[in-house]
Amino acid sequence: MEATIYSTDGKKSGTISLPANIFGVRWNADLVKQVADSMLSSRRKNVAHTKDRSEVSGGGKKPWKQKGTGRARHGSTRSPIWVGGGVTGGPRNEKNFERKVSQKMRTKALYTILSRKMRDGEVLFVKSIVLTDFKTKEAVKTLQSLSSIKGFEDIYKKRKNSAIIALPSKEKKVERAFSNIGNVEMFEARNLDPVSLLGYKYLVIENPEKAFKVLPGVSRKDNE
Repeated sequence: MEATIYSTDGKKSGTISLPANIFGVRWNADLVKQVADSMLSSRRKNVAHTKDRSEVSGGGKKPWKQKGTGRARHGSTRSPIWVGGGVTGGPRNEKNFERKVSQKMRTKALYTILSRKMRDGEVLFVKSIVLTDFKTKEAVKTLQSLSSIKGFEDIYKKRKNSAIIALPSKEKKVERAFSNIGNVEMFEARNLDPVSLLGYKYLVIENPEKAFKVLPGVSRKDNE
């Protein structure tokens, strides 16, 4: 399986042979959903919290005597049936929503999504991102040039969640240049994950030969 590599001005720069174990994986919706749901659940911030009857202040004294008033008997105003009392079965912030996913499943889900995006024509390989000046206007020019490539016309026009740009290594100046563009997210290739890929339409991989070597799940043996 071969793919075209482009330069940042939108012109063809060469070709690359794609590893079948990364870009030739059969679609598995059940696996992707299970991994994505587990990752999202683990990221959940548990904020909602209600107090039970033991945590509500006051109510130490019996509201009225047990008999002779004609009213129902009560022992405390902290009872859940009283206004201002404790809550029964309400949300608690000590609840743990973390769900474990094996590294093997997470990697397989990532490769499954990469393969699907490749088949759908949503993966773009760029030789290198070269900016004359590390400013937002130069980053915008790069996206406009890439939008001239067939199939990627919306990479600049799409307002939300347009593209992930995967870099083979940390490049602070390039990341800073793209940081003010709201529809693009920068990632190191080794930090790509299934949930992030599902949230964006396009994937731009800079220097794919180096990026493939640092993808999650790629062993040292594969790089030799």
